[in-house]
Amino acid sequence: MKKEIYISESMGESRIAIIEDGTLVEVYVEKQDKQRMVGNIYKGQVENVLPGMQAAFVDIGYDINAFLPFSEIENSAYLSEIDNDESSNGKKTKKNSRQRKNSGNVSVELKTGQEIFVQVIKEAFAGKGPRVTTEIALPGRLLVFVPNAKYIGISKKIWDKYERRRLKKIVSSLKEKDMGVIIRTVAEGKSEELLKNDFSSLIDKWKKLQSKSKRTKEASLIYEDLETASSVIRDLFTPDIGKIVIDSKKLYRKLQIYLEDISPNMANRLEHYKLKQSLFESMGIENELDKLLQPKVWLKSGAYLIIEKTEAMVVVDVNSGRFVGKKNHEQNSLKINLEACKEVARQLRLRDLSGLVVIDFIDMREESNQKKIYYELRKELKKDRAKVAVSPLSDFGLLEMTRQRIRLSLLDSMSEECPTCHGSGRIMSRETLITRIDYWLRRYKSKHRSLKLKLQLHPEVAEFLKNNKKALRGLMWQNFTYISIEDNNSIARDEFRFLNSSGEQKEIEHVGIEHKVDKS
Repeated sequence: MKKEIYISESMGESRIAIIEDGTLVEVYVEKQDKQRMVGNIYKGQVENVLPGMQAAFVDIGYDINAFLPFSEIENSAYLSEIDNDESSNGKKTKKNSRQRKNSGNVSVELKTGQEIFVQVIKEAFAGKGPRVTTEIALPGRLLVFVPNAKYIGISKKIWDKYERRRLKKIVSSLKEKDMGVIIRTVAEGKSEELLKNDFSSLIDKWKKLQSKSKRTKEASLIYEDLETASSVIRDLFTPDIGKIVIDSKKLYRKLQIYLEDISPNMANRLEHYKLKQSLFESMGIENELDKLLQPKVWLKSGAYLIIEKTEAMVVVDVNSGRFVGKKNHEQNSLKINLEACKEVARQLRLRDLSGLVVIDFIDMREESNQKKIYYELRKELKKDRAKVAVSPLSDFGLLEMTRQRIRLSLLDSMSEECPTCHGSGRIMSRETLITRIDYWLRRYKSKHRSLKLKLQLHPEVAEFLKNNKKALRGLMWQNFTYISIEDNNSIARDEFRFLNSSGEQKEIEHVGIEHKVDKS
């Protein structure tokens, strides 16, 4: 598989695109004024411990307290004796991580005000603080240092048993008993000297981190992970990457030094883009990004997907669209669904959609065909680096799955909530707005005797009410008030503003917002 990475920096944000065999598969967006938090290590203070929620909240110096589930507490120093298993000979033994997580009830030794080291594993989102863990991990190019563990882990993507044995032997000779190390996929085939240099670099980072924490008394950041561009190079720059194109001279030089240090034979794959036309536009990536903000995704066959992201879940609907098959309905449905599996998996990666995902495939009666869809989707999702869990199709033709959330979705990164519809995608109809105006007039007239009022509306709504003379007369006769209508471009379509005859503003109404009355 041929892979390419394109990195573009602008005044507003940094963008990274990953292309596999000519197809865009992943996009990362990082705003210049808001750096990512995932991977950062903080010295924090416990704010609240809630056993009923099986979680604690930790002050890390951020606007919102970090969320620490008990299941993410791997350091034995924070686990209580109640969380131990008593063996048959009466001795107490620690439960392992999986046993504790499956038990659903973990007891911890945490107190309010206690200092604790945590690492961010999920970004803050929608008013929720970042999610953190006590299992600190310092990633290097070839290895990952896990100070609170005692194991040696090896990437499952390294298949050769002799290579696994060689790597484990080298790392065993480097590490001490009270520390853990994970061997990354890119370590395959690397020399002992390179592994040793990477390990020494990680140990130096850990010592500096500990030294900084001793000098710091308040909750604060003590280790900052690489920015998105550098972390992508560190984590994804494998031998199958054909080239990396960067339009930033500063970042190009930085990554050039980095690659010459850890992979000199691959440094020549780094390219500096110097043309005036933007990198993403010249490669056609910008057009792809525009499509990713739309809910409809067309398939080659003429069928299409509708992808809707909500607060609770992501919903994907598969539609036949313009597809005209020559076979029977069952075979046509199977063909569309198989095509949809590949595109759904790609869109989840591209848009970075996470949480609960429900896919409504076109109905199929044969159980064998339903299984084909299930296994096809699982096969396509293996390309995804995020953790996923997939269940078979239900009796209603729905497939449920979950996808790990690490950062904001592409939609959240590249767009903001509409100030008019407030995220609903809908605004109040003109008829309903007239009903609101009627209700307001009745409340107002029950307390005041004004005979003349000015009604300011959005020009489009004002024109509608002027043409609807029956409704306008009804408002005036029923409330015994003469109403003059004025256009106001500053008012949204679902708002209205009344002024009395002297020109004083009386009230503005907006859907979902309480009435604001000027009593002067």
